[in-house]
Amino acid sequence: MGHGELHQFDPPRLAINRVYTRQGDQGETSLAGGQRVAKDGPRIEAFGAVDELNSFAGFARALAEEMTGRNGRVWPLVPWLTRIQHELFNLGSMLATLPEDIQPRQARITDAEVAQLEREMDRMNAELEPLRSFVLPGSGRLNAALHICRTVCRRAERLAVSLARVEEIPPEAIRYLNRLSDAFFVWSRWASHAVCAQETLWDPNHCSSGLTRS
Repeated sequence: MGHGELHQFDPPRLAINRVYTRQGDQGETSLAGGQRVAKDGPRIEAFGAVDELNSFAGFARALAEEMTGRNGRVWPLVPWLTRIQHELFNLGSMLATLPEDIQPRQARITDAEVAQLEREMDRMNAELEPLRSFVLPGSGRLNAALHICRTVCRRAERLAVSLARVEEIPPEAIRYLNRLSDAFFVWSRWASHAVCAQETLWDPNHCSSGLTRS
């Protein structure tokens, strides 16, 4: 599949009439193909982390929306994070399905999503000053939220790598999570830049043993 190739996925086919089913009370859950697996299995851990990441991305998007009234420069993050949330659901669908059960038009991640993240990172990085040290999270609420997304995304990536050691998964899944964690880092820096908030750089001597005592 080329980077410029368009894909049309099937819409969801489900009806959620009742949230609880009592079918998971024995510590098992179902994959998209109907297979029953343990809730703490590596595949469940992987797409569970992706689901967690989606929640934190939604929190970051809500913060960006709230800030738009005070500083319109952060607005580009709103549609980008919205798209990321949809893509994470596509990724979860892919991870929740065994390779032999994936349908041709099933929602999934492709190299087009990876390439788009790279383009956005390049565009935003061009506005930022080069780093002289590592950055500490927390130069504003949106910055901190995006750093949380970054670290949760790294965990999802590690779990996907662990899953790939024991089961087959599409390689695009790991590539996407790798680029997305980098994108959250760039977006966190850009969010601070957009509101003129000073970044806190890591100083190894700013610690109890390194601070000057009077």
